[in-house]
Amino acid sequence: MDGAALQKYLLRLFEQHEVVLDADEDGWLTTDGDFPSVRAQWHEGMAGEPGHLDIDIVLSEERCIEESFAGHGTGPDGCMAALRAFEQSAFHPLLAACWYVTDDRKLTITTWDTGARTWDVFAGPFAVHGADITDLEMLEQVPAAIETVLQRETLSPELHWLRVVYRRTATGEARGEVLFDNAPWAAGTDALSVLAWPQSGHYSAHGFILLDVRDY
Repeated sequence: MDGAALQKYLLRLFEQHEVVLDADEDGWLTTDGDFPSVRAQWHEGMAGEPGHLDIDIVLSEERCIEESFAGHGTGPDGCMAALRAFEQSAFHPLLAACWYVTDDRKLTITTWDTGARTWDVFAGPFAVHGADITDLEMLEQVPAAIETVLQRETLSPELHWLRVVYRRTATGEARGEVLFDNAPWAAGTDALSVLAWPQSGHYSAHGFILLDVRDY
């Protein structure tokens, strides 16, 4: 799917949730010509590897949320699979935190207290590939594990985001990763890796969490 088709897809997706964005010739969708703005780019996979969909949400001149979703399948099917993963795990938290449109059926909204500040937390369900979601019931443990390690962090009073990914290959190799504001976060990755992930099967799980400061 090329940039123009992706732009139209996102435009319709936001319109379905009563958010009207402006399209420009570079593939961006802007909010009244300003931030936040969003763009999607599809990269076809090579040598049998899945492609990936990059989603950029620019919050200001200095800050940009960068998310990426694997597209399992070939050609348009792979791109659509990645778009569905984006819609499932990240779209509704982004819609709530950046455009203030909330659908309680599509995300979990809670509060976390890090001591100095209280945060509104918007979390989408995990996008899971290669396993039935009932096989990964321990995914419910992930937010609490992340909240615990955040107690030791000093967070600036602004919007923050976490990308949570865990993969297990067919050969049994397992790897977890947590990105905090686009950067690898060792403490979060360690907390993710020690959870009781299933030791069999080939699967991946992708989650997305946004934190918006409440008391600033």
